[in-house]
Amino acid sequence: MLISILNGINAQNVLFEEAASIVFYFTIYSFFGWMLENSYNFFTKGIFIKPNFLYGPFKPMYGFAPVLLVLLSKPDSHWVLVLLCFTIPTVVEYISGALLQKFFRQQWWDYSGTPMQLHGHICLPFSLCWGVLSLVCLKWIHPAVIKMYDASETLWNWTWPALMLYFIADLALTVRKYIRGPETISNLDTVE
Repeated sequence: MLISILNGINAQNVLFEEAASIVFYFTIYSFFGWMLENSYNFFTKGIFIKPNFLYGPFKPMYGFAPVLLVLLSKPDSHWVLVLLCFTIPTVVEYISGALLQKFFRQQWWDYSGTPMQLHGHICLPFSLCWGVLSLVCLKWIHPAVIKMYDASETLWNWTWPALMLYFIADLALTVRKYIRGPETISNLDTVE
């Protein structure tokens, strides 16, 4: 009986550590996405800060796509990896755009004027960019992020639950802001 209790505790520790690393990766890549979009906005429009869904400096869609890629990719299958790097970010972007438009009646990006687009949420030129960026991420960026996680794991294990509460609070405040109505929201229909 004692052994089964210890095995249960060990399994909980493994789940805790797995969740901690996933939240770490999600946080880092969401912040990288925020930096990427604002940098792109700066180079194309001269303004660094672009309207964001959340209050904080995070773009969740950029967190979900790399985490899914890390969880689903196998490094030894090159063609499958290339296909996943193209498909996962494109699907995440489409679902994100469709859900944001459906629930909040806002469109944070619009590819309608871009060739080979679908409902303004995705387009082939940006999907190709996401594919290349995903490959770069998996090959060079993610190994560095793993090292960052390993170096900060002890501290992170104490702080990540608080960060999860921050994300939940940010999401709740954001939903409250957008449910109040479009008259309180500035025009967000801008192309990424």
